[in-house]
Amino acid sequence: MDADDDGVDDIARSIATTRLRGANASRTSATTERERRSDSDSSSTVRLISENTHRRVVMRARRREARGSISRAFALVVVAWACAATLARGFKEKDFKTCETSSFCARLRDAYAGRGEARGDDAVVTGSDGNEESSETDDAEAVKARGEAAARARWIGGEDHASAREAETAEKFIEFDVFGASKKEMGPKVYARLEAFTTGAIRVRVDERETPRYVPVDVLTKEAEFDERVRCALRVTKRTSDLLEIEAVETMTMTRVSLNPFKVEVFEPNAGSDAKPMAALNQRGGFVFETTPEARESEGDEGSWSESFNGHTDTRKRGPMGVSFDVTFPTASDVYGIPERATAMSLKPTQAYETPSSGWFGGSSDVGSRVEKKLGEPYRLYNLDVFEYLDESPFGLYGSIPIMTAHGVSNGVAKTSGVYFHNPSEMYVDVNVDGSNGVHTKWMAESGAMDVFFLPGATPDRVLRQYTALTGTTSMPPMFALGYHQCRWNYRDEKDVKEVDEGFDEHDIPYDVLWLDIEHTDGKRYMTWDKGPFPTPKRMIEDVASRGRKMVTIVDPHVKIDDAYPIYKEANDKGFYVKKNDGASDFDGWCWPGSSKYLDVTNPEVREWWAGKFSLSSYAGSTKDLYIWNDMNEPSVFNGPEITMQKDLIHHGGVEHREVHNAFGMYYHMATAEGIKRRNDKRPFVLSRAFFAGTQRVGPIWTGDNAADWKHLAVSLPMVLTLGVSGLTFSGADVGGFFGNPDAELMTRWYQVGAYYPFFRGHAHLETKRREPWLFGEESTAIIRTAIRERYALLPYIYTLFEESHRAGAPVLRPLWYEFPNDQSAFKRQDSFMLGSAILVQPVLTQGATSVSVYLPTGVWYEQKSGARHVGPKTMNVAVTLEDVPVFLRGGTIFVRKERARRSSTAMRGDPLTVIVALDENGRASGTYYADDGESYEYASARSAFARRSLSFENNRFAVSGASAADGGSGNAKAFTDDSVIERVSVYGLSSKHTGATCSTGDELDIARIGRDAAAHIRQPNQAISKDFTISVRR
Repeated sequence: MDADDDGVDDIARSIATTRLRGANASRTSATTERERRSDSDSSSTVRLISENTHRRVVMRARRREARGSISRAFALVVVAWACAATLARGFKEKDFKTCETSSFCARLRDAYAGRGEARGDDAVVTGSDGNEESSETDDAEAVKARGEAAARARWIGGEDHASAREAETAEKFIEFDVFGASKKEMGPKVYARLEAFTTGAIRVRVDERETPRYVPVDVLTKEAEFDERVRCALRVTKRTSDLLEIEAVETMTMTRVSLNPFKVEVFEPNAGSDAKPMAALNQRGGFVFETTPEARESEGDEGSWSESFNGHTDTRKRGPMGVSFDVTFPTASDVYGIPERATAMSLKPTQAYETPSSGWFGGSSDVGSRVEKKLGEPYRLYNLDVFEYLDESPFGLYGSIPIMTAHGVSNGVAKTSGVYFHNPSEMYVDVNVDGSNGVHTKWMAESGAMDVFFLPGATPDRVLRQYTALTGTTSMPPMFALGYHQCRWNYRDEKDVKEVDEGFDEHDIPYDVLWLDIEHTDGKRYMTWDKGPFPTPKRMIEDVASRGRKMVTIVDPHVKIDDAYPIYKEANDKGFYVKKNDGASDFDGWCWPGSSKYLDVTNPEVREWWAGKFSLSSYAGSTKDLYIWNDMNEPSVFNGPEITMQKDLIHHGGVEHREVHNAFGMYYHMATAEGIKRRNDKRPFVLSRAFFAGTQRVGPIWTGDNAADWKHLAVSLPMVLTLGVSGLTFSGADVGGFFGNPDAELMTRWYQVGAYYPFFRGHAHLETKRREPWLFGEESTAIIRTAIRERYALLPYIYTLFEESHRAGAPVLRPLWYEFPNDQSAFKRQDSFMLGSAILVQPVLTQGATSVSVYLPTGVWYEQKSGARHVGPKTMNVAVTLEDVPVFLRGGTIFVRKERARRSSTAMRGDPLTVIVALDENGRASGTYYADDGESYEYASARSAFARRSLSFENNRFAVSGASAADGGSGNAKAFTDDSVIERVSVYGLSSKHTGATCSTGDELDIARIGRDAAAHIRQPNQAISKDFTISVRR
């Protein structure tokens, strides 16, 4: 695809003439002017790149071309992408789909039984029954005409269907025929199956019998998908003509299934007879399952189903296949989850009833009589390459996890539950907060089965255990991955890499990983090197590694079309690329290299092949100290609809892209991580931008192309916290913002926040000024150094938290409500957070702040810096300077630090430990310390090569011992021993009357204090953490 000068100039002129309508409230940085719509329409989704930024991109492309460093084809790609980014990122409302322009959402959003013509749709099983016209128009009208009735169900297990189930599996699931509401009965073409899991989760799957819908593979764990041992036996404890009560024998979780109308209510284990359900499916009659079997079989009708958007036609050969359902959480006041988007942690309502209800409407006519109004766009889940996203929008970003956690207090008791919709197609979710009726949600997906998992909790940690038992827990990261990462688009050459690496040592700032973006490659051919600036990549990597550090290179899913490029040629010869809608010819889309093809990573054979490409023999210039970054894997297609693939492209097994879209990036991530794992025979590190349910067991993600402004700093917290309570805890935001030039204050404050992100990386756009940590003046350099060193001091604690996440699913960074579920003041709090259960951080998120408001939940708290004691619940103002970040230690907790300043995490191995003890109101505290070799899988082997130590303080005695089996076990000292020595035990809240201590070895120890409220420091016990011992304090 060659470009002439006129073509480039025409594109450049089109960029220069673009303007964002209604932009009367603009903000300007040194490189970027961002303009916003002035109206309140929530369908506005993303912010526009300014014409100045694009003009610079164009001019840079031309300059590089003139120097012969890139081809004219690449210049056109850069310019065309800039133009596409402008036109598809907020310039016009129609450039990204909304609910109204997504035909399935427009059909399904108002579909409720019993609402008649006023609400548009109440059908349950919709579409042709074989005797009606098969067209989208007719289908939509049929939906509207089916007026007043709701879905019905019939138990397959009664006398008339006793033989329909095999005796040996009868107790593991219960099935129902589901009938639509049309006057002409459609017959049992749709069924529902109910299963229960030993964790307490309940699965309700609705599908077609003759033509089952697509269900994603390799998303659920193999145990959840196939192992009968994780499923409970089911027992029908009550039966009437219209109702079944079903008990999961092992967990005592009760599910009530109403047959007419069809409704499912899930209760917490051992719920009383008067208890409200934790979640109710089809409580409001929003269940719709579009069926059009004849249309799918008839090739002659394909044209009648097609729809167009911005010049792209989706053939939709199978016709409308939408599904929707409503879920009510009766005990909830707040709902969280369904990432990714830059919005409030507690999801704001998108719909509301105009009139209040008289009370809980469990089946009353009140449902249909109340008028529901729209407040804005529903939340969208559709992985897209979104450039400099809005800081407050329901629009979906790079990844999607269709899990929602509901929380509230009912009769003085905190109740938490959740729902996971196992479907990777495009999805919208409405939220309606309805006072004493709880929170109502409406889920709408374009296609796929209705495969829903209810997570009855009823505590935050139990909900996450139930969810991660289905999709997997966090993979145990290598220790270096938890250090600081330095990245930029792009470090220019090997000399630049060396100078940056040396700069950290020169300024006494630790870091672990140096990253290279796309410019290091030979013409965007991934896993190659541009031999001009990077002539000796292996030597460069080895030099960085000689100081205990690693490097990362970027590898994106698009493959440059070039027969001389071995990866392209081999995959092409094997037929490994995504196909056009004809199912035969390869899809050709545009991305960074220009014309590209995309590996069909939904195919296990392709993933297996791709993993092999990361071997040292295949990836020339790589070493075992080189790790990988997967970007653009939504997938991003510059010339595609909404900057992604067409939905009717064909994947492995004849599956349309619409069915797998949100999981595509995860499959690519999986294959890459498997390649690094094989190469090193150790834990891989691969960062991904796109994600789906299950990504947590593959590797970390980041929040994408943010901006260098205070709002993006602030919104990074609810984004990362939401990901954590959605099972994906290993995440972070680009420190400093990817776009724009942060000033010294913003950069400093962002490092102070980023030091607590689970994934801690600084990154910047190629058009920004250089921003290594020492480039913002002496004062900021000193403060940033302190922030990064604090991260390294906390590594033993953070590593322990990651092991807890790996073992039990708990997030590393936690919202206050997770740790304090009864505290309603914490439910919407998103400007502070807990690091594990022990540390509360109140970062400074506003420019020029001289004080911050701190909320301390119930319990005893200590200021980390001064040791001052507070008792919550309490709100107070704390004065701050630029160097201050209010940090509080929670009474009753113990954690471990390493205080020696080193250049990297590798250099910290064997360093002495400081144990932090924060006493509660009874003078007690407890905690855990975990260690292993930080890189292998030996911790999970039969050798149990790890150490888990229990730390406690009670009756004026500090004790170290092996952890109990209930807490994960103590490990095998013969396979792994951590000989790190405890050099100090710092006790917050210890009476000043205690002046000395005695170790169980007989050694007498000093207690030192600095300041009136300071902690008591028991100095030089010099005992290995691997040994059992006690220290008794005395007056």
